[in-house]
Amino acid sequence: MNYRFSAFASLLLAVVSLVSCIDPDQSQEIIFQNDLKAIEEYLEDNTLPTAKEFSVPSDGIYMFWETSVAPTVNDQILRLDTVKVNYTGRLLTNKVFDSSIEQVAKDNGVYNSQRNYAPMRTALGVGLISGFEYATSLMRVGEKATVIFPSHLGYGSSGQNNIPPNSPLIFEIELLEVTNGPNHQ
Repeated sequence: MNYRFSAFASLLLAVVSLVSCIDPDQSQEIIFQNDLKAIEEYLEDNTLPTAKEFSVPSDGIYMFWETSVAPTVNDQILRLDTVKVNYTGRLLTNKVFDSSIEQVAKDNGVYNSQRNYAPMRTALGVGLISGFEYATSLMRVGEKATVIFPSHLGYGSSGQNNIPPNSPLIFEIELLEVTNGPNHQ
């Protein structure tokens, strides 16, 4: 009996020692490289609208405009500006996990009768996931775009509701309105 306890304690100590030797930054780098590979495969297998494109491949960020009102990206939306958007969020499997559009939610099995489906109004820089905020800040009112980004710009290793940890995300965004915040002089 004492031998089994000693063996179990030794095994537990070995596992703890091994886990403590893993560099968390290296783990994050591995996750990021896996995200980049998954995003590249998604882009190879899926056709996206291309009225205008923007990407930072080294960061794993890709945007494709379905509707564009100018040939360049916007640089006038600042932190604390309030935006009004319609959106649909998907995983790289194309499974919808959220939408501000009631019919899209119903069509994809994510409808919640307790929710008020309407365009989302929010200030940038105060609580949205950074990939979504970054993409929205590059848009102009009246534009529709699809953005794809790695998990660290989404919900990271924690995941969220029906979004698994370390999931690259896709958002279809329609920018309806922008109200300048205090950073505009």
